[in-house]
Amino acid sequence: MDGSPPLIDQYSHGAVHGELGLGSFESHLAAAVGAQGPAPAGTSYFDSVTGLAIRRWCPPLLGLEPHCPPARYLARRREVGAYRAGRILLRGCGIGTFLLEAGTPSELTSATELATAAEAPAHEVVRLEPLAEQVADTSGSVDSFIGYTAEALYAAAQHATAFASGATHCDAHAPEAGEVRRAADRWLRGRRPGQRLGEPALVRHLLWSAVATGLPVQLHCTDPQPLAAFLRATAGIGSALVLLPAAPHHRRAAQLAALHAHVYADAGPRPEETLGQAPFGKLLFSSGARGLPELYVTGARFFVRAMGRLVREWTDEGLCGAEDGRRITEMVGSGTARRVYRLDAPAI
Repeated sequence: MDGSPPLIDQYSHGAVHGELGLGSFESHLAAAVGAQGPAPAGTSYFDSVTGLAIRRWCPPLLGLEPHCPPARYLARRREVGAYRAGRILLRGCGIGTFLLEAGTPSELTSATELATAAEAPAHEVVRLEPLAEQVADTSGSVDSFIGYTAEALYAAAQHATAFASGATHCDAHAPEAGEVRRAADRWLRGRRPGQRLGEPALVRHLLWSAVATGLPVQLHCTDPQPLAAFLRATAGIGSALVLLPAAPHHRRAAQLAALHAHVYADAGPRPEETLGQAPFGKLLFSSGARGLPELYVTGARFFVRAMGRLVREWTDEGLCGAEDGRRITEMVGSGTARRVYRLDAPAI
């Protein structure tokens, strides 16, 4: 893609399996643009930046001209077949390695299925909260829940590339055993099967337990600032922490990554902002794609073009040379992820 090396996508959820009509496609597109419910009368969620990007970059991969009408694109998608269209889109998106969040039952592709469709390595990132929820569904006591959760986390660490957590706050020390037991007792006594984990002490316990494995841990937090004490306290333990905030907090996440040697951050949708806040080797690309294989295409294209504009600006100003620009793009696009997640270098 534009002569760039394949990207490493550090965070996504997989793609849908089956055929998608206009309504189903639009519902996935609505989720991608942060909308709920149907589009306003007379409009479509194709009337969004993401929708425009799909129409620009995906039709040529399926043999159509760019910017073709949505109805024509979806007709071509059905003509090609959902499975084959997904393969074509994934293999043409410019991503060479995928890190896929796992742990929640889903209708989306698993890491193994995505790897087959994309003809590229795909690695599991195990989400901590669903892991504990699944243990709780079959645990009859506090002791069994705590013991089986530890066993499940250890087993996951044997095959996972990283862990992930949605913790919004974490103290500078792990909760004591008594606090963990009391929190587990409260949660299990009032819990219905399938209920989400909402006990802060248990979330902190899981997070500290994951750090103790030495695997990288992704922190999916709206605002990373409440995790600042945890970031300081985990220095030197040996586990890399990767901040994946929500907009508009990517700049703050990059600043925190710059402060701590073991902390990294997602480059975000505007790398021109985050690259000004942290050393380039502390930032990583992600598509965040969920559902539509088209979102892997658009996520990769947006990133490569944003980086291209930025390094051209720096080159034109004399801030860096062309070779520096290529090296920086490769570092953020794949090099840092390869180092943080301990991924093998591609065969030459």
